[in-house]
Amino acid sequence: METVEMNSVSLKRPCSEDDVANADEIKRQKISEESKTGKDSGQSVETVTEQPDKSLLEDAKSEIIPNEESEEQEDEELEGSDEDGDPESFADMMKHGLTESDVGITKFVSSHKGFSGILKERYSDFVVHEIGKDGRVSHLDDFSVPVDDEVNFEDPSEETFTVLSDEDKQRLEELQLLKNKETSVAIEVIEDTKEKRTVIHQAVKSLFPGLETKTEDRDGKKYIIAYHAAGKKALANPRKHSWPKSRGSYCHFVLYKENKDTMDAINVLSKFLRVKPNIFSYMGTKDKRAITVQEIAVLRITAQRLAHLNKCLMNFKLGNFSYKNHPLKLGELQGNHFTVVLRNITGTDDQIEQAMHSLREIGFINYYGMQRFGTTAVPTYQIGRAILQNNWNEVMDLILKPRPGAEKGYLVKCREEWAKTKDPAAALKKLPVKRCVEGQLLRGLLKYGMKNIISAFGIIPRNNRLMYIHSYQSYVWNNMVSKRIEEYGLRAVPGDLTLKGATAVHIKEGDVDNYTIHDVVMPLPGFDVIYPKHKIGEAYKEMLVADNLDINNMRHKIRDYSLSGAYRKIIIRPQNVNWEVVAYDDPRIPLFTTDLDKLEGKPLPVLPTDGKFRALKMEFSLPPSTYATMAIREVLKMDTSIKNQTQLNTTWLR
Repeated sequence: METVEMNSVSLKRPCSEDDVANADEIKRQKISEESKTGKDSGQSVETVTEQPDKSLLEDAKSEIIPNEESEEQEDEELEGSDEDGDPESFADMMKHGLTESDVGITKFVSSHKGFSGILKERYSDFVVHEIGKDGRVSHLDDFSVPVDDEVNFEDPSEETFTVLSDEDKQRLEELQLLKNKETSVAIEVIEDTKEKRTVIHQAVKSLFPGLETKTEDRDGKKYIIAYHAAGKKALANPRKHSWPKSRGSYCHFVLYKENKDTMDAINVLSKFLRVKPNIFSYMGTKDKRAITVQEIAVLRITAQRLAHLNKCLMNFKLGNFSYKNHPLKLGELQGNHFTVVLRNITGTDDQIEQAMHSLREIGFINYYGMQRFGTTAVPTYQIGRAILQNNWNEVMDLILKPRPGAEKGYLVKCREEWAKTKDPAAALKKLPVKRCVEGQLLRGLLKYGMKNIISAFGIIPRNNRLMYIHSYQSYVWNNMVSKRIEEYGLRAVPGDLTLKGATAVHIKEGDVDNYTIHDVVMPLPGFDVIYPKHKIGEAYKEMLVADNLDINNMRHKIRDYSLSGAYRKIIIRPQNVNWEVVAYDDPRIPLFTTDLDKLEGKPLPVLPTDGKFRALKMEFSLPPSTYATMAIREVLKMDTSIKNQTQLNTTWLR
C-alpha cells in the first residue's frame, strides 16, 4: 500500500486564546449557518489558524479507524475531548512508545555529522504533491468548471443549492437513506411558478441521487413530491438518464487538503454530496498532518456540484476538473513530491551541504517508518505475529488489554473494564465511538462469543486486519536490512538479490561488479519469495524460528492471512533533490507558498537575512511505498519516533 505518512511530531508553540478558539472550530468541521444556505461563509481554507499541537495526542492513534459513515459525526464531537495538550504530560505518556531501534531501524548510509531540527513544527511545513502515472506532478491551479458540448444538458444552477430549506434537506436525506418508514416527502411550493417548481425538481434530483419527483395539487396548493425510484441501488448509481453520453462517467479533480487524511476527506465530501464514499477513487492515501495535493475521481457527480463545496468546506479546495471514462486505482501513481521545512536546525552550512549531497547521490535506507508500527506499548507487529502464529487468544488480548502510552480517555476506560470483567458488552459501553478496532472486535465477540475469536476478529475491515501482518513483515524486513548493511556494507555481494523485471534472481560471483547497492532488494517474508544466499538468508530463518514461525510454510489456515511476500529495494535515491537554508524570527509564518497561496496571489513573507532561527527547506521526489521520514532521518541522523521527537520538543519549550 502506498503511504507517505509522517509521524505527527511538532514544536508546540504557546497558543493564544484566539488560536485555541479557531482550532476548536477546525476540529468541529461544522458548516456555518450561512454555508448551509449556500452562501459563502468566508471561512476559506487559507484563513484557518494553525491548529494547536494538542493534536499530537489525536494523531498518535494505535489503530487505523475503519470507515463507518454513520458514526463519523459522533467521532468529530468526541475527538480531543479528554486530552489536555500539555507537552510535559504528553512526553511522559510517550515514554512508553517505540523508538526506531525497537523496530530494527538502526543504520545510516551517510558519513556526515548529524544535527537537530524540528519536524512538522506546523502541519504547513510538510507539503505532498502526488506524481501521477503519466509522471506529472498534481497541482491545484485552476478553479474553472468545464463546459459540456451537449447544450441539451443543464448543470444545476446556483439557485439549486439554496432553494431547499435545512428541514427539507433533512427529510429528503432520511428518505434517500431509507432511515424512516415514509415513502415520500412533500415540499410545498410557496411561490408557485413553473420556474420555481423546475428549480425544486432539479434540486431534489441533483442533491439526492436515487429520488424522483412529481408535482401534485393538494387542497389548492402545489407540492413537489419526492419518492424513491430504484431503492438502495440508486444511492451508489446516481441517475443515469441525466448524464450526457458524450461526457465521461467520472469527474476527476485535484483535492487540496490541510490536516486531514484521505479517507477522512472523502467521508466529508460524501457527506456534503449525500453519496456513498465508495463512488470515489484515488491512487494513494496521504498523510493527515500535512498539506497534500492529489487526484480524486468520483462517479457521475458534476464538476459544478464539486466546485460548490469550495464555498462550504474548511481545509479543502477542489479544482482542475475534467471528465474521463475511467476511475483511479490504488497504486497507479509514480510517487510523491515533498516540500519539507525543518525548523530550528543546528547544523553548520557545511554539515547541511554534506547531508543533502549524500541524500542526492547515495540516498537513504528504505526502512518502513515508525507509523507502520503504532504508538503505544503494544506495537502492531506483535498482533501480526500472533495472527500468523494462529494464537487468537493473544490477538484478542493484545488489542484489548490496558497499555501505557498516549490514548483517548474512553479507550483507557474500555481497556480497564475489559481487564476487570472480560465482558464484551460492559467494555463496549465504555466506548462512545464504536468504529475503532477495539469497538469492532468487542462487537464481534458479542455476536460470535468468546470461543470464536476468529469470526469476531473478522468483523474488523479486511484492510485493517491485514495491516497487522504487514506490520510484522515490515518489522522483519527492517531488522534484516540492518543486519545486511552491518554485515556487507554498501556494496552488492554474491548471494544478494536483484530484480530482472518482476523476478528476483541471485547475484553470482562473476557478475557482482555489474551491480551496486542500488540494485539490491530484500524480501518481505512469504511463501512466494526467495531469500539471499548468504548469512542474511539464514538470519531470516532464525528470526522466524524465534517467533515460532516456519519460513518454509507461510500459508495460513485462513487464506487472508497467508503471506505471499514481496521485494523491496534496500536503498532509495530520491529524485529532484533541492534545498535552501533560510533565516526567520517568527515560528508562525510560512516559509514557502502553497498552490492555494499562488492561486490567490499571496506573496511569500519577507524573511530577515539575520533571523534568530534557521530552517532547512528541502524538496525531493520518492517512489510509492517509501517513507519521507526515513529520508529526513538520514539528513538529521536523529531518531524520528514520536517518543524521541516529543522529548526534543518539550526540551525546546523550556
